[in-house]
Amino acid sequence: MAPHSCKGCLRTRIARMAESNKEIPMEVSMNGSDTNGLMGDNPFEAMPWFGMDIGGSLCKLVYFEPKDTTKDELESEIEVLKNIRRYLTKNSAYGKTGHRDTHLQMDNVVIRGRKGTLHFIRFPTSEMGNFLALARMKGMANLVTTVCATGGGAYKFEENFIREVNMKLAKFDEFDSLIKGMHYIEAQNSDECYYWANPTDETRCAKVNYDFSNPYPFLIVNIGSGVSVLSVNGPNNYKRVSGTSIGGGTFLGLCCLLTGCNSFEEAIELATGGDHTHVDKLVRDIYGGDYERFGLPGDLVASSFSACCSFGQMNSRDRRSKVSREDLAKATLVTITNNIGSIARMCAQQEKIDRVLFIGNFLRVNPIAMKLLAYAMDYWSKGTMKALFLEHEGYFGAVGCLLQFNETTPS
Repeated sequence: MAPHSCKGCLRTRIARMAESNKEIPMEVSMNGSDTNGLMGDNPFEAMPWFGMDIGGSLCKLVYFEPKDTTKDELESEIEVLKNIRRYLTKNSAYGKTGHRDTHLQMDNVVIRGRKGTLHFIRFPTSEMGNFLALARMKGMANLVTTVCATGGGAYKFEENFIREVNMKLAKFDEFDSLIKGMHYIEAQNSDECYYWANPTDETRCAKVNYDFSNPYPFLIVNIGSGVSVLSVNGPNNYKRVSGTSIGGGTFLGLCCLLTGCNSFEEAIELATGGDHTHVDKLVRDIYGGDYERFGLPGDLVASSFSACCSFGQMNSRDRRSKVSREDLAKATLVTITNNIGSIARMCAQQEKIDRVLFIGNFLRVNPIAMKLLAYAMDYWSKGTMKALFLEHEGYFGAVGCLLQFNETTPS
């Protein structure tokens, strides 16, 4: 006798398994088809859809919430799936460290033939254990057998996902995902790309939309825990040209050590109220003004973290006592940003590219760094280079691997 495949019986079986917290076999789906693998031909199967970019410091998660759900789907949807959707979309905070960036939410987007909403969620990678515990508690393992992922953590935590929640990670290349996700979001959002006009003049400084519809060639400077620089000449034509270990992770680590802060947000808040000139030595501190022969303005940093002394000696207790936590945070931010800007400009010169796109979660809630980069690229290139930024900053990798989930066989 052929196996019975009545959809009603399958739904009943899945619902009973979910209620008893048993694992749903991979071969059982809502339409009775085989879901062992990525995705079948039916675009209405295997919800929910997630994309994860697991970085060294921060994990970025995108969740696609379908809005074109049919009556049959609503009737067959089991309670676990409803609870997961409600939990993710009705909250903006998850515990103490998980956050949904509601201002980045994208409505009426189409992914794999489905229309819906993209939600953007982040949490520290150090909280991965708590994330997996939450996923297990919410019954996610009963619904999802494969999650698309990118970033170094997709390899580091692969066994944890299998052991804790019986989920397989479909791993996609980090830079492929980054570029695909960036192009997808930019095409969906006409206000995605922008630059800072008059970045050093607080009275006239403003964000200005930039038309990125004809982007090539351009340089990507991806600022996460570290920094990678990519030269992009087409959708599938790019190369990594440089990078540095001194990135957002360096900024946070040094700020925690120097000021006692405990989070990126706290570090940025401190820096906002600080004055880096109390810590850094400027060109005017050495020359008494501008160094005109080489075009060095007097307010340019000549030596980071050496204003506490007369000739670079950091042993003046009296001068150190006058430096605040805010000053230290601001000087750290300026030091890291200036270093990234210098590398970006040299790479752009080498590649003969005049548009430099700065992305990554280092730029989140960080207008100080963006304005510094905007000014530096414009000033040192004599107006020939433009620093560009994107609203969704660090989520492109997570979106890109979600888009690839049914395109190709991942590693």
